[in-house]
Amino acid sequence: MLKAVIVDDHPFIRSTVRMILKQQQYEVVAETDNGASAVQLTREHQPNLVLLDISMPGVDGLDALNRISALALPVKVLVLTSLSPVFFSMRCMRAGAAGYVSKADDLDELVKAINAIKSGYTFFPDLTLNSVRREDVEASEQALIESLSDRELSILQQLAKGLSNKQIGDDMLLSNKTISTYKARIIEKLNISSLVHLSELAKRNDLI
Repeated sequence: MLKAVIVDDHPFIRSTVRMILKQQQYEVVAETDNGASAVQLTREHQPNLVLLDISMPGVDGLDALNRISALALPVKVLVLTSLSPVFFSMRCMRAGAAGYVSKADDLDELVKAINAIKSGYTFFPDLTLNSVRREDVEASEQALIESLSDRELSILQQLAKGLSNKQIGDDMLLSNKTISTYKARIIEKLNISSLVHLSELAKRNDLI
C-alpha cells in the first residue's frame, strides 16, 4: 500500500484528508501540525505522498517544501492550503511540489489531484482561465508582491495579521533584528508607508 504523511495545523482538516487518502488506497503513516516535523517525518517514513499546508506556525510551509525537496527522496508533495494560488502556486511548483489545491475547492479537486499525482502527473490551477481581470492598480500591486522572496512574503502575511516582530521571530525561529530587517525591506519593495497600508494591501490581494 502507498504511504502518506499529512501536515496541517487544523485537526479537522487532517481528519478529512486522512479519510480521503484511505479511500484512495493510501496508508497514513504520520501526521503533524508544523513544518519542522514535516521534514523529519518525511525523512523517517519516506512516504509516497506528503499533503502539506504552507500556512503553519514555526517553519513555514514553503521552507518545509524546499527542505523536503532537498532530501532528494522519491516523494511527491501536494500542497493543500487556504492561501491564494495567484501568489503561491508557482512558488510551490518552483520549490518542487507536484500539485496545489485550495481548501476553498470542492473535495473532488483534492481527489483528482491525489490521483493525478499517483499516475505521475502534476496538478496545478490554471490561473489564466480562473483568474478574474484585475484593475491596473491591483495588477501593479501583484507585480510588487511577486518581487518578494518566499521568506519576505511569509513575513508580510504575519505583519499584516498584526503580529509583532518578536511574535514573528519566535514563530519562525528568527531574531528580532532579522525580522526588523525583513520588515524594512518589504516596506521598501512594496513602496508603502505604514503597516496599516501593508495590511490593506494584503487583504486586497487575498494574502490573509
